[in-house]
Amino acid sequence: MSTQMNSRVEGNVLVLEREFDAPKALLFKAFSEEEHLKKWWGPRGWILTVCNIDFRVNGIWHYCMKCIDENQGDFFGFESWGKGVYQEILQGEKIVYIDYFSDAEGNEAEGMPATQSTLLFEEIEGKTKLINRAEYASQEALKSVLDMGMEQGINETWDRLEEHLDSIKK
Repeated sequence: MSTQMNSRVEGNVLVLEREFDAPKALLFKAFSEEEHLKKWWGPRGWILTVCNIDFRVNGIWHYCMKCIDENQGDFFGFESWGKGVYQEILQGEKIVYIDYFSDAEGNEAEGMPATQSTLLFEEIEGKTKLINRAEYASQEALKSVLDMGMEQGINETWDRLEEHLDSIKK
């Protein structure tokens, strides 16, 4: 496997896979601890200005991404709020959560598709394969987020994750 993200659509599910040159426990921490998420979550030119995480089943992760890159035109200064509600956590192995677009108070945005994300962490010879199965209510809902550029955003986000892992695993 390469460090490039592989993606495929299976009906109303987007499957994303990538291998990271890091131990499984460290990659899991990067998804489950606020101090890690703040350093890499979001596409290039975006930062987390809010990151409140209650990492337990039925716990909530509420966050705000803000565009700080003037080169991104109309997006510069834009805030994008999100909320994840954890459904299942298998320490070091699996995280399942429902991801919503939200507002600053954590209210789910009407008319925006929710995603049931299942993150699987598989150790392969000291590296970790991350599999993200993002399930939508319909193929149309999946198409709407793909049309928003979500796939490119995740690819950039995972590039930032790789850079963060490289900086801390020394």
